[in-house]
Amino acid sequence: MATFCGSRYNNNELVNDKGIVMNQPKMTDVAKKAGVSPTTVSRVINRRGYLSTKTINKVEAAMRELNYRPNMVARQLQSQRTMTIGILVPTVANPFFGELTYKLERDFFNAGFKVLIGNAENDVEKERLYLQQLLARQVDGLVIATHNHQQQIPEYQNANLPIVSIDRYLRASIPNVSSDNYAGGRLATEELIARGAKHIIHTDSVERFNKRDYLRQQAYQDVMNEHGLTPVTYKIDFGSQPELMRQFFNRILDEHPEADGFFASNDMDAIQLLQTARQREIRVPEDLQVIGYDGVPTTTRIVPELSTIVQPLDEMAKVAVDILQREINGERVTGSHNLPVRLRASASLKQ
Repeated sequence: MATFCGSRYNNNELVNDKGIVMNQPKMTDVAKKAGVSPTTVSRVINRRGYLSTKTINKVEAAMRELNYRPNMVARQLQSQRTMTIGILVPTVANPFFGELTYKLERDFFNAGFKVLIGNAENDVEKERLYLQQLLARQVDGLVIATHNHQQQIPEYQNANLPIVSIDRYLRASIPNVSSDNYAGGRLATEELIARGAKHIIHTDSVERFNKRDYLRQQAYQDVMNEHGLTPVTYKIDFGSQPELMRQFFNRILDEHPEADGFFASNDMDAIQLLQTARQREIRVPEDLQVIGYDGVPTTTRIVPELSTIVQPLDEMAKVAVDILQREINGERVTGSHNLPVRLRASASLKQ
């Protein structure tokens, strides 16, 4: 016998503290109390369709007053769903993926889903374990934003459930949501050239993915060639430790003292470059122009001197949630869904 809000319950009966048997409230009781239809109560519980705040508050107040609890097990058996989504990211310590995870969780929750988050930390085995656990829990769908090569994780090829990838190409049958990486790469490189830079270096992650995942680099090379300039790209593992990043940028600056512009494929690399330049007494932006990629609000507040290409995180999360819901409901969705980017100039350049 378990305690349930001051009462005891057994099967479909509630027994209060005085030992009086009470019938367990039904959805129709909640509907009558709230002055709405049972269908509206169901929509509030499942967060389906348009609902006004007033209606939600009325129904939830009636549920609390009647001590009504939806039978989750029955709902899951009836719908053959767990109303749970798995989210796998490379690291929540990175501001971009931390913010992305927050927005995905918020939007899934508002749609009636719970989420389970796997922080893979760029570790193939850790990602495999998380994926196996999520599949064992029979999640209704997966959002994948990790940076490990998917061929190393066969579970992805055998996962027979809805999947949406973010900024990574997995396979043709899996929809991908990303910012317009090629447009962003062009925008960054053209901006550096417009500012007078001629010796522009690009930094990107080590190539371990599909060529479609390196459109920023491709755009940089195309723009450089169009202007008769020599493209130079350096590669490093995503999420490398700060000391390794410091050595990496010092090596580039030693090998290319003529460098007057950098296009970094993410803001964390760009920030490390700014720090390295400062230590070498290289003036930014007078001697060296730097543009990053991501534009997460937290980063731009802390490092206002960084120019960056801003990804539309809110829209990316909304589109990913919408696509996964459509897939869960039986709709076939494929292809890439690219969202527009914009340049955010540094505070110093705005003055």
